[in-house]
Amino acid sequence: MLRRLAAAAGLSLLGLFPALAQEKPAELRIGITTYTSGAASVFGIPARDAAEMFASEINARGGVQGVPVKLFFVDEGAGIETLMTEYRRLVQDQKVDVMFASISSGVCNKIAPLAEDLKVVNFMWDCGTQRILEDDKYNYVFRTQANATPEVMAPLLYLLKVKPDFKTIAVVNQDYAWGRDSWAIFSQALKVLKPDVKVVAEFFPKFGAADFSTEVSRLLALKPDVILSTSWGGDLDTFVRQANQRGLFKSSQFVLPLAESSLQRLGNDLPEGVIVGGRGDHYFLHPERIGDAKFRTFMDAFKQKTGAYPIYPVFHMAQAFSALEAVYAKAVTANGGKWPSHEQVAKAMPGLTFQALGRPIEIRADGQGIEDQLVGTTIRTPKYNFDVLDNMMIFPASKIMPAVGEKSEAWISGLKPDILNIKVDTFKHAD
Repeated sequence: MLRRLAAAAGLSLLGLFPALAQEKPAELRIGITTYTSGAASVFGIPARDAAEMFASEINARGGVQGVPVKLFFVDEGAGIETLMTEYRRLVQDQKVDVMFASISSGVCNKIAPLAEDLKVVNFMWDCGTQRILEDDKYNYVFRTQANATPEVMAPLLYLLKVKPDFKTIAVVNQDYAWGRDSWAIFSQALKVLKPDVKVVAEFFPKFGAADFSTEVSRLLALKPDVILSTSWGGDLDTFVRQANQRGLFKSSQFVLPLAESSLQRLGNDLPEGVIVGGRGDHYFLHPERIGDAKFRTFMDAFKQKTGAYPIYPVFHMAQAFSALEAVYAKAVTANGGKWPSHEQVAKAMPGLTFQALGRPIEIRADGQGIEDQLVGTTIRTPKYNFDVLDNMMIFPASKIMPAVGEKSEAWISGLKPDILNIKVDTFKHAD
């Protein structure tokens, strides 16, 4: 009856009854895409486990602004068409309030415009390609972590600081958006900062490849001074094992910007002396957080639950949940204490600051997170049956990424050698 009266008068129920429209919901519904099948599940399942832990902890504290959270998971391993269908179903049928999507950069390229069309707040909680927020403007799409530019620039600067005399380099990257984009950033910056280096091979095996014997054979013959791979998950694990079995690590300096997530799985298959990044300042032995009781409690709880220490997708999931709590607190305050609409939540994201398990993060005006970057070199210690990081450096993200409105390609082309002199915090392994 109220709807008919409102319609006849040309009014909306929201306008007639603002207090009713702002009542807290029974639950805050969160849709999460992550790999729970396929080679990338070694990366996606820990993220799902972490999401369940964070949701339980939030609910134990009374929920987000007094509203309990409920999670809905979608397997990215089912393929892009199924994922897009499930994404739309969660938003339109399940009425989720926020989506956390996705891991794959290729998926995020598809999801971002869909989220905008559906007007659902979407946290790109893990995908790295910088192009999404550099090439287009979105009102509902935000990244709660860094993008490819600082994630690649930090390992490159680390390499130039600790091994500056290399003359040749080769790359082995997965053949999709992340693999191509990350190499474009690295190679362009390398040409600017060290133009005498020769690229002797560029390999882009398909995503999910099980055999890297061809690439390893070519690299053994070429003997490049440096081998870069920004691959991740099962692909990186397989490549490292096959390369180590054939002695490739003995002839080349490896740079693996995403290998923090593989350290525990690889064990002794990953030699000492490899340059490793954590896609942010993500590390279960974070030198600045290791003495923090809350940090250690979560590290131990996750290890007890899953049998492994947290890896960077876990840290990224922590950031998404921290951003969720922070933005609802900000939006509720801005709305005079009333529950915010999805649009009000989206408007509260730019300028948001929050902290999860690493350093604080800020969401810029373009929706991009500013996140510092940790890089180190692998060593063996008696305490762990896998390599840990030593000679760590944490790079300030604001110094190694373009400003709002500037594209990475243009920013990189204007780099100067003095970028190697930016102040970084250095740490030795201490646990």
